[in-house]
Amino acid sequence: MNGHGHGNGNGTGRHTGPAISVVICAYTPDRWADILAAVASVRDHQSRPAHELLLVVDHHPALLARLREHFGGAHAGAAAPGASPPPVRIMANSGPRGLSAGRNTGIAAASGEVIAFLDDDAVAERDWLRHFAEGYADPAVMAIGGRTEPVWDSGRRPVWFPAEFDWVVGCTYRGLPPGKVRVRNVLGGNASFRRVAFDLVGGFTSGIGRDGGRRPLGGEETELCIRIGRTLPDAVLLIDDRAVIHHRVPAARERFGYFRGRAYAEGLSKALVTRSVGPRDGLAVERRYATRVLPAGVLRGLRDAALRRPGGAGRAGAIVAGAAAAAGGYVWGTVRGAAV
Repeated sequence: MNGHGHGNGNGTGRHTGPAISVVICAYTPDRWADILAAVASVRDHQSRPAHELLLVVDHHPALLARLREHFGGAHAGAAAPGASPPPVRIMANSGPRGLSAGRNTGIAAASGEVIAFLDDDAVAERDWLRHFAEGYADPAVMAIGGRTEPVWDSGRRPVWFPAEFDWVVGCTYRGLPPGKVRVRNVLGGNASFRRVAFDLVGGFTSGIGRDGGRRPLGGEETELCIRIGRTLPDAVLLIDDRAVIHHRVPAARERFGYFRGRAYAEGLSKALVTRSVGPRDGLAVERRYATRVLPAGVLRGLRDAALRRPGGAGRAGAIVAGAAAAAGGYVWGTVRGAAV
């Protein structure tokens, strides 16, 4: 990693490529240990240092105060020459409640050429930022996402839980192409964007993704990526599966009730996205997923059941139930004008 070059803009002079600001959005003290682990994985353990780390707190003054006290009131500027580790800047979400506005607060405050996002209950592997930085050597690249692996609180994947639905718990799912490939959209919990993309198309749209309410919505990064592609037809959006994070899955999200509810909420979210960008772009990837990936998963589960492998029938049934729930959410969201 210690190559020669013009530096990354943070004064170290040892790392080529763009200065990368990392944004982590937090909203509950229930994730205190997770938040600290996420921050440490970026601040203390990256082979390619971040330019700065911005911790955005979503309308929770007590959590904001606790984090500022923990980090010594840290809300200074970007790293000074030779500074290591990168500074932690702590700020309140300046917009409406929700993940989109929190991310937009981080974007507005960040000074890096690239802005990366990490979930507050995930930890990044050592080379996470290095792989992102390498991808931006191509000036056409506007966004890069990585691979998100589940860390099950119970110690292992529930036998009925199909890998095709790992997006339900915010992770990379079976059906995404491996390697370093072009995609329509990156997944928001492990993603990075050039600042110029936000300058040209704006930030995340509030009202699509999670807003702190009970319904686990998503899709805000899909809508943003489609806007980038429309505004910049030559833009390249990538997933590099070497840029790995590990995302904690609490026990409550290992239950079938959450699985079904999250799939239904995804359908509602897709209705919102298609209202914004149209069904051609909004559902292009989903059509292949529904017609190829899911049927293959059902057949795999039935084959496992025939071979008496644990959970085969359950996985096949969960795929059918999850697809039905997502379709139902999409239909309901479309009919009701995506009111949730």
